[in-house]
Amino acid sequence: MLKDYIQAAMRHAKYEIFEDDGTFYGEIPECQGVWANEPTLEECRDELESVLEDWILAGVWSHHEIPVIDRIDLNFKEQLVVEEPVEA
Repeated sequence: MLKDYIQAAMRHAKYEIFEDDGTFYGEIPECQGVWANEPTLEECRDELESVLEDWILAGVWSHHEIPVIDRIDLNFKEQLVVEEPVEA
């Protein structure tokens, strides 16, 4: 499921070239703070994916809300556990 989420999020990535230095900037708008800036588009994509992975792991570990992307939900859901009565 994590791999599917990363692939889906990367499809939402937006890229641009900074005119002043020719570097590539990429971000995933749904994932606040996930961005990369590298000399080539390929390096930018690779770095963006790495940042995304770290962002997801930190968010899950910290119990932060992870945005649902393409109906993939990584958020922890508590489940009600019903215990069977113990017979004496």
